[in-house]
Amino acid sequence: MLLRLKMFRLLLKITIYLLPYLAFEIGWPVWAFFVKALGHSVKYPYQGHFPLVLFSAFVWAVMAEHYKVTNVDELFRERTGARAAWSASIATAVALIAALYFSRNIVFPRRLLVCCIGVTLALTVLVHAAFRFLYRKKLRVGRPTRLLIVGADQFAHDAAIRLQRLSFAPCKVVAYVRLPGQEVAINGSRIYDLEHICALHPGNGIDEAVMAIHAAQFSQIPRIIKALGKLSVPVRAIVDLGEGVVVREKLFQMGRMQMLDLTTTPADLLDYALLKRIFDICFSVFALLAVAPLIGLIAVLIRLTSPGPIFFVQDRIGLNGLPFKMYKFRTMRVSSSTDSDIRWTTESDDRRTRVGSVLRKTSLDELPQFINVLKGDMSVVGPRPERPHFVQQFLQDVGQYNHRHCLRVGITGWAQVNGWRGDTSIEKRIEYDLYYLQNWSFLFDLRIILMTIFSGLIGKNAY
Repeated sequence: MLLRLKMFRLLLKITIYLLPYLAFEIGWPVWAFFVKALGHSVKYPYQGHFPLVLFSAFVWAVMAEHYKVTNVDELFRERTGARAAWSASIATAVALIAALYFSRNIVFPRRLLVCCIGVTLALTVLVHAAFRFLYRKKLRVGRPTRLLIVGADQFAHDAAIRLQRLSFAPCKVVAYVRLPGQEVAINGSRIYDLEHICALHPGNGIDEAVMAIHAAQFSQIPRIIKALGKLSVPVRAIVDLGEGVVVREKLFQMGRMQMLDLTTTPADLLDYALLKRIFDICFSVFALLAVAPLIGLIAVLIRLTSPGPIFFVQDRIGLNGLPFKMYKFRTMRVSSSTDSDIRWTTESDDRRTRVGSVLRKTSLDELPQFINVLKGDMSVVGPRPERPHFVQQFLQDVGQYNHRHCLRVGITGWAQVNGWRGDTSIEKRIEYDLYYLQNWSFLFDLRIILMTIFSGLIGKNAY
């Protein structure tokens, strides 16, 4: 089963990895045709563009792995497979745009870039369709893999059903092995005790043995492997780590220890650490340059209408629970910092200035936080940072509150664009923040940014 599957996966990976080169070879003539049609001359681009093509191939390979474009499972999930291809294509495009922005020595036509990304996306969908056809017509021919399931309880029974339903690796369960103390949940199949495993002699029609056991039975693994050694077949394991525990990644080696990721955060992902940071810097630089005249106008209005500083600087809690100085335009009359640190802003708050009321209603007072993003204190998208006084209070009242500090805090977030901001239910805000943490993707960030621009700037709870 695994040998055939590994060969199929290897062929799929190689094909997917080569798509950027093929997309460039297809996209270049298409782009050149339209350029020539407009009366412009075109030079063959490989001389100056080959480094960028190599870089795009590297980024594409990383993104294809992360979004599981090379995963055989995605071949049989046409909707999620297309979505994965789209996500990887967009992430690659953003990385290339950032590379072009910071590297002035590389000149690459933007329309050609869009053309190549579009071709890559189309080719990925076609490759998935072709491999689905190849598998169904060729690789499923022949007998299924015959399995011996080690375990005879309900978990083993459910695992056997799932294995036999795999669309990309047809299997057939031949027999089960009951472990000591197990309550048998199998009907109509051969069941052996572990002590009598020798009855299954080599050449008995079993191709592989699969252990389906609970965490409480892990101590029996050496004994099981020793008993199964008489069969001379590969031994694999499906483990139940308990209710609500999901393994996020593969088993990996740390020294002489084997470790599994049971709970992870987006901060552990390569594209969160690299792609998101690159995007944050590029987006913040662009935003500050684009709204520079508006920032100047706001600064003048604050200075003319209210005595005091233009900016308001306040301690907030950020990544890993560490404090940082957050910048905002001052929207209230100058008062003691203690008062602003422990008091919520309300809709009828008399501390606001006339200009400040407008700034808070439109969220324009948040613009200086792009400086925090450039400093690395914040991200464009993430859970909103809170004041230390309220963090201590929420830590006592809401058990999962501290989970939100696994990520960089943001200028905007999933809770905010859904109306949970300011003096609203902290439980609902945490619910939305945790949803963002568990479902983060680069496209999710782009969605939140678009929601902020089109509907989130003027919110019902912004005051």
